[in-house]
Amino acid sequence: MTGVDAASAPWWREAVIYQVYVRSFADADGDGVGDLAGIRSRLPYVRALGVDAVWLTPFYPSPQADAGYDVSEYRDVAPIFGTLDDFDGLVRDAHGLGLRVIVDLVPNHTSAEHPWFRAALAASAGSPERARYIFRDGRGSGGDTPPNDWGSNFGGGAWTRVTEPDGVPGQWYLHLFAPEQPDLDWTNEEVRAEFELILRFWLERGVDGFRVDVAHGLAKDPEMPDLAGNWAVSGPALEGHPHWDRDEVHDVYRGWRRVSDSYPGERTFVAEAWVQSPKRLALYLRPDELHTAFTFNFLLASWDAASLRSAVDESMAALAGVGAPATWVLSNHDVARHVTRYGDGQLGTRRARAAALLMFALPGGAYVYQGEELGLPEVTELPDGARQDPTFFRTGGAELGRDGCRVPIPWSGSEPPFGFGPSAASWLPQPREWAELTVERQASDPGSMLTLYRNALSLRRRLPALGDGQLAWVEAGQDLLAFSREPGFLCIVNLADRPADVAKELLPTGAGVVLASGPIDADGRIPGATAVWFARD
Repeated sequence: MTGVDAASAPWWREAVIYQVYVRSFADADGDGVGDLAGIRSRLPYVRALGVDAVWLTPFYPSPQADAGYDVSEYRDVAPIFGTLDDFDGLVRDAHGLGLRVIVDLVPNHTSAEHPWFRAALAASAGSPERARYIFRDGRGSGGDTPPNDWGSNFGGGAWTRVTEPDGVPGQWYLHLFAPEQPDLDWTNEEVRAEFELILRFWLERGVDGFRVDVAHGLAKDPEMPDLAGNWAVSGPALEGHPHWDRDEVHDVYRGWRRVSDSYPGERTFVAEAWVQSPKRLALYLRPDELHTAFTFNFLLASWDAASLRSAVDESMAALAGVGAPATWVLSNHDVARHVTRYGDGQLGTRRARAAALLMFALPGGAYVYQGEELGLPEVTELPDGARQDPTFFRTGGAELGRDGCRVPIPWSGSEPPFGFGPSAASWLPQPREWAELTVERQASDPGSMLTLYRNALSLRRRLPALGDGQLAWVEAGQDLLAFSREPGFLCIVNLADRPADVAKELLPTGAGVVLASGPIDADGRIPGATAVWFARD
């Protein structure tokens, strides 16, 4: 792989980036919540894993209505996480270890506590203060009905009515997420100028890039049509949707690209864009827009050879048209952990091990969500009183939300909080059975998930076939996913639950097994839910 000081292809084309969920990585001050000082103390672990960069979820001042994705100040650090000096020290330490740093940018909405929104509430309809957000009059003679039928991603409606300064019910404001997250109006030049200044603030502090939250959501149809009868209320956006994946959003990213390109080094953007198809995703990655985007069709693919191959083919074909690399991902802080999605227990773990080798062998870059290298499952038995995701509350508990994939990771010891911090508790409780999954326990176990990840990432750096480039599919039989990469590499994944024979003539000349996600049968067959790398090493 391209290292931090390499001068060939841009580093981000084949980087493996480790997602740090700041609240749940490491707690230095003992309040039960992860922080920047905790992350700094654990950076050697991240470096030893073999990744190229870290992505930090939001650490900005925030009321924490949505775990920091409701930002009240974009140019500072929330006291619960530390200070700007802590951030500068983290960047300095990471760079010293050869790790780049990507920070989360939340442009679709601010916190309702942001000074701009407070000013909007204090101002009148039609004021410049309200023009930064999406305020509309309600329907009906008294304006008592929301402007349209749009729904919040967290459940319930997407509009909240305000009380005007004179005390009477007034306009409604749009929030595609929680009411505490009012949507900005990206047709407003003041909004655009402000975010370019925010980009510059962090670029000048040395960050290497930005993950763009809800990158597909900034532009809205000014006509504000109802969804009913025309558009799916949820799921990937259909082309022309009134508030998802609208073409107008691309002008914003062209402006951002001009900003990032004005700084030295290879700064990068990665988009969180839930769109209908890889072809629509590729539009975000044209040469003058963003650099990379998560390939969520790969994450969403079922444990099936045809489904996974289709996700890979569609993504690579669409991205080739704009010259962008694929960016593979299996888990993140918004979806159930893939050990659980793939069947949970031993079956889910075997499949997750195989999926990791599949992902790291594919052309392009990849993201690792903290804890997946430990084989952590989704925590499904959290007590209701511990849950914090707004989805849980806005659906009356009908949807559990995302807390189960955000539980702090276990570092050491036999009892919670497993070395997460000096406190006896963590902000979300950890299962006691995680004593078997701690970093301490897995680090010396040659058969552990952590050892598999370290070995895979080490080989990914060393083998010239891996990283950016192309693949060629190899027809190996039903339920087998196989592809070659030059020079002299073959990956085979058995998606079935029974062993499979592999014809010796499929193997590259002189190649042998360099890594497998599980034990290989003595007769050379590949067991079920197992991936094998063959190479000339």
